[in-house]
Amino acid sequence: MPSLRHLVLVLGDQLDAQSAAFDGFDPAHDAVWMAEVKHEGAKVWSTKPRLAMFLAAMRHFRDALRARGWPVDYRALGGAGGETFTAQLHDALRRLRPQALVLVEAGEWSVARAIEEVARATGLPLEVRPDRHFLCPREEFRRHAASRKQLRMEFFYREMRARTGILMAHGEPVGGQWNFDADNRESFGRDGPGLRVPPRRFAPDAVTRGALADVERHFAGHPGSLADFDWPVDAAQAREALEDFIAHRLADFGRYQDAMWTHEPWLYHSRLSAAMNLKLLDPRTVLAAAEQAWRDGAAPLPAVEGFIRQILGWREFVRGVYWHHMPGYLERNALGAAQPLPAFYWTGETEMACLRDALGQTLRHGYAHHIQRLMVTGLFALLYGVDPRRVHEWYLAVYVDAVEWVELPNTLGMSQYGDGGVMASKPYVASGKYIQRMSNYCAGCRFDPAQGTGPRACPFTTLYWDFLLRHEPLLRRNPRMAMQVRNLARLSAADRAAIRRQAEQQRARLS
Repeated sequence: MPSLRHLVLVLGDQLDAQSAAFDGFDPAHDAVWMAEVKHEGAKVWSTKPRLAMFLAAMRHFRDALRARGWPVDYRALGGAGGETFTAQLHDALRRLRPQALVLVEAGEWSVARAIEEVARATGLPLEVRPDRHFLCPREEFRRHAASRKQLRMEFFYREMRARTGILMAHGEPVGGQWNFDADNRESFGRDGPGLRVPPRRFAPDAVTRGALADVERHFAGHPGSLADFDWPVDAAQAREALEDFIAHRLADFGRYQDAMWTHEPWLYHSRLSAAMNLKLLDPRTVLAAAEQAWRDGAAPLPAVEGFIRQILGWREFVRGVYWHHMPGYLERNALGAAQPLPAFYWTGETEMACLRDALGQTLRHGYAHHIQRLMVTGLFALLYGVDPRRVHEWYLAVYVDAVEWVELPNTLGMSQYGDGGVMASKPYVASGKYIQRMSNYCAGCRFDPAQGTGPRACPFTTLYWDFLLRHEPLLRRNPRMAMQVRNLARLSAADRAAIRRQAEQQRARLS
């Protein structure tokens, strides 16, 4: 190879064919570097579905670049160069001797710092380019944050709607309102979700089968199963998955986005988050398809607005929060939670039917929808008092769509209230009665969500009241918690003591 001008570093969550990293790329003078790093799969104890998702998608992207005639220096698992990210990069620089490095903004603070340190140690110029995949550049979010005393997604979302023109007409939101939550979030009722067209599945091809085999070989002791792996792993498949969602599930997404049902992992959800977070699918394409479905009369406005808010609102907002508050954000623990994560989170073996179902499908598919994450697995950890960093590490390890910029604020902030209100204006806490209302889980469970003490007491309900008791002084200062805190007045001294005893017994049994 002649003298190498630029070595373009492509990370596992940067599989974007239109990436700014490729601006001005000349295959006669530049090369792409990609590496499968074994340590990255062990940094958090990643499940097999998550590992397979990254490896399969990376290998397909490598092949697509090579099909363009571009040189790609690719290091697969078990190859030479070391098992850590920095060791692999140092090895590549020794071998390839580039004049400079090019990188699009990394999705993880520690990875960005590691690459900067390697560049300094080797004396190589490092050009970090903005990530055009996102609609809100980091600097724009910093300006938004500087203009407000308190960050709130709803106001950010309205700014993004106004700036992009999505679901807007003559400077106003279509339908006359920004948010259609009141029309959404129903439960299925006794009859369940009914018949639906199953989501498009993608049978593993030879490249994906090779990735699955390597995961089994190199990560044999890791949790999870690959028996049902069928995720979209390249751009064409991701586009097919989008078209399938728009045609068959978007119309009912808003209405049932918070509903849960036993042995039904997909329901009316899109299965697009992994493809978007690995950059196989541009969010603009997704937003345009959803908006067009409404304009064509194929989906009602409340469903489309609810879906668009998750992408244009939440997804862009959490990225802004992550980069605005890192690296200290990772250490936040506003509630002083210190319990270990219960071991059944890694096995799904628990008597609680809701957790058994949500954890079982997580280990089987690497997936759970947002309410299962927030109001089942996340809620239990919050009520139990798990150290939020341990919860973050679990979420980062188990889900195929988990990249730190999106996972950390959603977990530590939104789910665990570890940031003290940066992401959410109150802790999202509820008793087992919420789960009973939004699912059929309780019908097949030995616990009664109406009981907080006694042999059939639902652990969610016990720990809900215990949470309010433990944090009563803090919660009294939060206007959005006023009703829940007032309910504590109904508890006698004997009731409070009984709840505390039951909560301690549950923690002792689980630990």
